[in-house]
Amino acid sequence: MSLTRRDVLRHGALVAGAAMIGPMALGARANRLDYEQLDATAMADLVRRGEASALELLNQALDRVEQWNPVLNAVVLKHYDRARKTAAARPEGPLGGVPFLLKDLGTRLAGTITTEGSRFFRDAVAEQDSDVVARYRQAGLVIFGKTASPELGQSAATDSRLWGVTRNPWNTDYSPGGSSGGAAAAVAAGILPVAHGTDGGGSIRIPASCCGLFGLKPSRFRVPLGPGRGDGHGMSVTHVLSRSVRDSALFLDISQGPELGGYGGIPAPDRPYVEQLQQPLKPLRIGLMTQPIVDLPVDEDCVLAAEQAARLCESLGHAVEPVTLPVDGMPTLTAAGLLLTTGAMATLRAREQQLGRSLTEDDVEPILWQRIHQDSYAKASALDIHQARAMQVSAHRAMAEFMERYDVILSPTLPLRPGRVDRLRHDQPIEDFDRNVGPYGLFTILYNFTGQPAMSLPLHWSEDGLPIGVQCAGRYGEEALLLQLAAQLEQAQPWQDRRPALPK
Repeated sequence: MSLTRRDVLRHGALVAGAAMIGPMALGARANRLDYEQLDATAMADLVRRGEASALELLNQALDRVEQWNPVLNAVVLKHYDRARKTAAARPEGPLGGVPFLLKDLGTRLAGTITTEGSRFFRDAVAEQDSDVVARYRQAGLVIFGKTASPELGQSAATDSRLWGVTRNPWNTDYSPGGSSGGAAAAVAAGILPVAHGTDGGGSIRIPASCCGLFGLKPSRFRVPLGPGRGDGHGMSVTHVLSRSVRDSALFLDISQGPELGGYGGIPAPDRPYVEQLQQPLKPLRIGLMTQPIVDLPVDEDCVLAAEQAARLCESLGHAVEPVTLPVDGMPTLTAAGLLLTTGAMATLRAREQQLGRSLTEDDVEPILWQRIHQDSYAKASALDIHQARAMQVSAHRAMAEFMERYDVILSPTLPLRPGRVDRLRHDQPIEDFDRNVGPYGLFTILYNFTGQPAMSLPLHWSEDGLPIGVQCAGRYGEEALLLQLAAQLEQAQPWQDRRPALPK
């Protein structure tokens, strides 16, 4: 029998209480002093037991925003009064009372602004919740603001003329990645244990890698983007960045399932993902790739991270062997780039209609202005877009056939270490921007194109203290297997105690 979202919400105490990590979820009221050691599952359990209140947890989060935000610039829109009212109402549900941040991109909270990281949307007030936000609120989350994103999510770094530069808490000279960079910086800094993100080419996994977090990109259609956004122009999905694997599983439980009308159906899990974390994991067949789908150099730290993860998997009983994926690299990247950029163009055209005026050069970043006027995008025909979508179908099929022989594909998350903010900023010539920023998605974007689930795990740190993520991708619809593997690796090589310190 398939699990429905209603089942999860009805049995909130069971779901949120599954897989507790020892005393972290059990302590007395003094555990409030250990706020940063709690994941969202443990926070919800404390609230349910009456050992902490939603308002107390919210105040802890707000205190940390005021400590960290002047350094990081992670939280760009603050909904504090609204959050205090929600917390005071003692919200119930699997995540009742847990403080939460939405990404300021493509996601609506009724009555609040979503700027998309762009001056063109700086006063765009939402009339209704996005479907996923409605599910978050029904689960009891206390939403207190929104996190920084680059304009329309079109970068693997997080900065904009509207909000400025967002920085990495591990080293503020470095970027947290993008486009969910504000979310990653906030979670890594301990402001909150989980934050919302979106991923159209790596935008959950890239910042998860840069900030030492767990980041899962679900399969296409697993979590709805609506109302009215279809399949994210064939590329984008939504989920969260977290410190613990079980939090990611629980958030998938409360958010998964089709939108009204059942658009984009995908088989529902048989049991809650948090329950499946407890199931024994059979030995897996893992394919290891240390080169992206195009021939470009990969930083030795990133290769080392993947190779060490492969050895760890072997020590846990899994079989690992090198693989080459059955995709044609440059045509795949070109088609994916066309879908991402024309998707951004469609968003801009919809805003023009809403405002009743045309976009001007002063409305957007110079990079985006140049991008949408490049011939390959500005002159793209309906046939070009149709052919790109047809290539998606072919790539999806080719990877499905290939993965009849493998359960998981393991690789670096990124071909490069986290980048310095001055190298990745938008205010540079577009040729330099493409050379400096473009390579960051070379390992991640394929799985947006095929729709497969993929995750970044924080299994390696460089000698100078920067996180280096490892990516694992699974078959379409098999998030449960990825989460089981992630939980096994989390137990074998824990990462939650590694935390950045507040700069002095």
